[in-house]
Amino acid sequence: MTSYKPKVVVIGAGSLFFGRQAIWQMVHSEYLNKGTLALVDTNEERLNKLMKLARMVVKENKVDLKIEGSVDRRKVLKDADFVVLSFAEDTVKYRGIDCAVSEKYGIRMCSGDTIGPGGIFRAMRELPVIMDCARDIEAICPEAWVINYINPSTVHGIALKRYAPNLKSFALCDSHHMPHKKIIYAKRAGIIQDISEYTEEIDSKFDIRIAGVNHFTWLLKAAYEGMNVLPSIANSMKRSAETETVGGDTGAKALFNDAISYQLYDIFGYVPTCTAHTKEYVPYWQGLGKLKDAIPPLSIWETEDRYQRHADMWRQVDSFLSGETPINEYMTSFAPDHATDIIENMVGGLGKPFYINTFNEGAVTNMNNDAFLELLCEVTMDGVKPLPVGEMPRGIRGMQELVLDTHELTAEAVIEGSREKLRRAMLTDPLVNSIADADQMINELLELEKEMIPEHWYSKSFA
Repeated sequence: MTSYKPKVVVIGAGSLFFGRQAIWQMVHSEYLNKGTLALVDTNEERLNKLMKLARMVVKENKVDLKIEGSVDRRKVLKDADFVVLSFAEDTVKYRGIDCAVSEKYGIRMCSGDTIGPGGIFRAMRELPVIMDCARDIEAICPEAWVINYINPSTVHGIALKRYAPNLKSFALCDSHHMPHKKIIYAKRAGIIQDISEYTEEIDSKFDIRIAGVNHFTWLLKAAYEGMNVLPSIANSMKRSAETETVGGDTGAKALFNDAISYQLYDIFGYVPTCTAHTKEYVPYWQGLGKLKDAIPPLSIWETEDRYQRHADMWRQVDSFLSGETPINEYMTSFAPDHATDIIENMVGGLGKPFYINTFNEGAVTNMNNDAFLELLCEVTMDGVKPLPVGEMPRGIRGMQELVLDTHELTAEAVIEGSREKLRRAMLTDPLVNSIADADQMINELLELEKEMIPEHWYSKSFA
């Protein structure tokens, strides 16, 4: 299939967590680098930087990848095979607002982009634009695969499935990029001591099952040569709890994750697989208890530090553009991205399984077929097929259903423009404790985020 020349459109190319790696993968992959990468961003200055960077990388690596770009997505959607949605306008600013307002009413969010008032209001900002994109895709390139990479991934994935059912779509998160996720657990279990020791033979003997709503996923099985190694994985978290952070990150999302992982394992018997987010989905670290807990309440999303991280990433881009950093170092500075890794697999027919957010379709036997879950799937140009998991354990399942209901109601509220369903979503959310507080948070966030939320929410009928 190397003769195939796929066209991949990235809407929100200025989202540096994805854009730079997408360039890497499109250049690196023999299945993709004869095709077209079309970059879209409403910020023309950032778009031009990314396009120039992409063309420099293409030239340096002597591949035939064509680079296109536009501030108007409609101009580059024609003939697209894949459309990746990865935009988030002023996300640092508005997540900061969401988290600050929530904290006033006793809700502590370390990320604020998926659950709680932050998750609901991020969907209020992003989902209307996503559905506008879906309508353009339906009109211009209806056969394209649509990959949502924008949080709250479940809310947006549900909306695309239910309200743009003719499109081929699924949603992604970068938390479970394979095979890296499996290798991490092999190391945790003591099967290997170093990543370099991981082989196809070890992979074939190591059976893991992960499932759940995005950011609320659990390791439900970990067996090596038939032996249960889940306790070994949990104990490794217990040992490293005092010092370890995620990826060297010392921000709010990284604090106490191993300690929290082990505590959740101790309660439920299974290991959370996305603890940096999962800890935000439960009330235990909200500081509501009468007694002092061993693990302190969640730290709050750090807006200014996030601005600094984004600025640092743009400085890195500028360094390549100016020649301060040689462009030949680009391909050793980055690595595969989850979305473009999956696109390569689909185009090349490589047969690799990946974690995808999609309908359950019986993979988790005691949850509805249309439950929108993150599951290991076969992913081909013909479709996404979840692989069997088994039952979701009692207790965890109940929490999953509550989160799903919150996400479903959020999607319905945004699509329908329903103040009633917005309020219902907020009061279904597992972090909200007070009707009066919920009503006030809705009013405050609507006022503070007026520039980003559709005008109909402010008409007299919504007052």
